[in-house]
Amino acid sequence: MKLLFIADPLQSFKIYKDTTFAMMREAQRRGHTLAVCEPQHITWQRGSKVTARVCDIQLTADPVQWYAAQPERSAPLASFDAVLMRKDPPFDSEYFYATHLLEQAERDGARVFNKPRALRDHPEKLAIMEFPEFIGPTLVTRDAADIQRFHAEHGDIILKPLDGMGGMGIFRVGPDGLNLGSITETLNRHGAQSVMVQKFLPEIVEGDKRVLIIGGAPVPFCLARIPQGSEVRGNLAAGGKGVAKPLSTRDWEIGNALGPALQARGLLLAGVDVIGDCVTEINVTSPTCFQEIFDQTGCDVAALFIDALEAAMTASAP
Repeated sequence: MKLLFIADPLQSFKIYKDTTFAMMREAQRRGHTLAVCEPQHITWQRGSKVTARVCDIQLTADPVQWYAAQPERSAPLASFDAVLMRKDPPFDSEYFYATHLLEQAERDGARVFNKPRALRDHPEKLAIMEFPEFIGPTLVTRDAADIQRFHAEHGDIILKPLDGMGGMGIFRVGPDGLNLGSITETLNRHGAQSVMVQKFLPEIVEGDKRVLIIGGAPVPFCLARIPQGSEVRGNLAAGGKGVAKPLSTRDWEIGNALGPALQARGLLLAGVDVIGDCVTEINVTSPTCFQEIFDQTGCDVAALFIDALEAAMTASAP
């Protein structure tokens, strides 16, 4: 297959842990060809198909000069067998516009993973609303009085912006309510912006588990991101320690319940975040942790993903 990866600049990749790199490596190992571009390289003009300025690349065995790139060329997205949208958050207006361009590319005949409409319909914080039986006490509001009432009821809470990533902008407020007003004003911008508030789950000391769903099925191992020191956030980007673990009975229950629903919407890959027994987020833009799980358990998550991609392409073949 000819694969196009839409991603952040290759120069920014940390290949020892980058999930997109792991996908590329497994795809090339199987004989698939690779091309890359960034979202800003995608264009559309009336009377033409959606195109992008792409570079064909080949991975090398060199850990520094890890790819060799051909000169940039213009190509319709529909000329590739599969287009993989792997741009990291934030899900800002430009990401939103990119999904519309990718949806037009689908009308041209392109196959895009994850499906652009599904990316738009599943904001990573708010997607949990559909599955209330699997989440803890949660509030979404821009009203400071609502937040105060939620804190009075639950005592120990987490506040976070709806568009954050990597643990950015997450605050914990304990029973004393210290700084609740100031934190609320910072996050809701004096009532102009919605905030997610959740009851603090003490099981975070055992890790914020990333349960990967590929082709509708849970990967047998998760990565528990464990907060370090006085930090409340387990995110790897915030200094959390990643420890791979077999899925618990509850993790399997969550994965088996959410997996088919996510797959049916065109989400070939999703990352469900679980603290204790509760789902806290459903990540669909560019879920990670492939290499950490493989390094610690030998479970080849990249191979499972390329298996699922190949199966999806075969299923859609005329």
